[in-house]
Amino acid sequence: MAITSKQPFFPTCYGPEFIAQKVRDWIAAVGAKTAYIEPGSPWENGYCESFNARFRDELLNGELFYSLREAQIIIEKWRVHYNTVRPHSALGYRPPAPESIVPIDLRPTMH
Repeated sequence: MAITSKQPFFPTCYGPEFIAQKVRDWIAAVGAKTAYIEPGSPWENGYCESFNARFRDELLNGELFYSLREAQIIIEKWRVHYNTVRPHSALGYRPPAPESIVPIDLRPTMH
């Protein structure tokens, strides 16, 4: 669902990231209201539930972690792949944040 200025509600969840005063101030500044997701209603938060399902299916169901450090490394590698390589159908089968290389001129600049 795309959020437009014509929508009267801004969807949120009960996560602490949405409790911050800055977010509440911004929501009020744009004239929107919050629409809280009822606890136990995963169908109201499709984006999060879709990610959680992919995370479980593509990573967690196929791994055994023997240490916290191993889990951190493997999950971070998967996260980078998910965001920079893996095609997403909602984005026209492009990754959300493709890696890019910006060439740098290594010659010294005289000012």
